[in-house]
Amino acid sequence: MEIFGVPLPAMMSQLLLGLVNGSFYAMLSLGLAIIFGLLNVINFSHGAMYMMGAFLAWMGMSYLGMSYWMMLIAAPVVVGILGVVIEKTMLRWLYKLDHLYGLLLTFGITLVVEGIFRSFYGVSGQPFDTPEQLQGATDLGFMILPNYRAWVVVASLVVCFATWFVIEKTRLGAYLRAGTENPKLVEAFGINVPLMVTLTYGFGVALAGFAGVLAAPIIQVSPLMGSNLIIVVFAVVVIGGMGSILGSIVTGLGLGVIEGLTRVFYPEFSSTVVFLVMVIVLLLRPAGLFGKEK
Repeated sequence: MEIFGVPLPAMMSQLLLGLVNGSFYAMLSLGLAIIFGLLNVINFSHGAMYMMGAFLAWMGMSYLGMSYWMMLIAAPVVVGILGVVIEKTMLRWLYKLDHLYGLLLTFGITLVVEGIFRSFYGVSGQPFDTPEQLQGATDLGFMILPNYRAWVVVASLVVCFATWFVIEKTRLGAYLRAGTENPKLVEAFGINVPLMVTLTYGFGVALAGFAGVLAAPIIQVSPLMGSNLIIVVFAVVVIGGMGSILGSIVTGLGLGVIEGLTRVFYPEFSSTVVFLVMVIVLLLRPAGLFGKEK
């Protein structure tokens, strides 16, 4: 069976690949949207945190003999703790300044983190084995579905929409949003707003670390893996609307699928289609698809 002259298995394989990439886009852009929407910081170090999550998982498994499942929890926690340290020691002093200062600081953090890992491991990728429980593939009749890629999509969707639900639909999320808009009023109710802000930043970068662990068995773990992805993720955030949680999730998944389809019909254009979509969206709706016009 063919669709527009393309065999169905080839079409579905590229759609799956696009959905997997879209899952990473969604999770990374979600962390960026949380940090920008609630803290007003453009976090350029997000790609470095993604890379660090993958490297920590690889190091834990290679040097300490820990399992993939243990590192899936431990690596994001360590990245989140590092994020807490960065927020308390550096970013906290920039919240009332122009966005450019936060961007420059986090860009500098990226260079430092990548430089440290490059000095120890070079730029060549480190192999990362797929966990035994998720090896192999399932025959769906119309395509062969790799089990690990299916796991990546499911895990990403669960984490993304659980995060959206907590921020948008629960009392904790209401406190977070109110604390960034009117911290003095929220503090009057006995809520520790600075601690809440710190933990929010830590959670945002922990999402990047989690995405890095998920990505590690699919791509080789390399100090450059974050810098190769972060520009596309920023484009996703802009298209979805800066600070929009739902916009980041939906746009990340959608653009991943569009990118996958482009690889089928016009492969040469697949690396730039995201930026073309960004240009079109900004011309028609400058605030992004889910952003609020000021």
